[in-house]
Amino acid sequence: MRQPEACAALSRAKARLDRLDLYPGPVRIDHVRVLTIPWLFRAPWFRRFDGYAMWNLILLRGPELERDEELICHELCHVWQMQHRPLRMPLSYLRVGYAGNPYEAEARRAAASGSLGS
Repeated sequence: MRQPEACAALSRAKARLDRLDLYPGPVRIDHVRVLTIPWLFRAPWFRRFDGYAMWNLILLRGPELERDEELICHELCHVWQMQHRPLRMPLSYLRVGYAGNPYEAEARRAAASGSLGS
């Protein structure tokens, strides 16, 4: 069962992404879960991240990040990308890395341009 704050954050992020026309269908959040797992972000690979998306799962470094609308929107954009490109998107990180990854750039633009104030 989803926590109310995580559910509200997902709904707000979905509303932001629904204004964008990046993929044929809107992002689906029915089965998306948001979990706070601080210990995971102490592992070497995860130390540089505050959030991380895996298909229908968004992992956060700490509970205060559930209120970070740009981060939730960024990670939900990754969920959306994986809904439409479930293999190509995650494998792109092996091919081109993180810094120059087009999916990473797209998620940053989506989170920035998808704000309700823009």
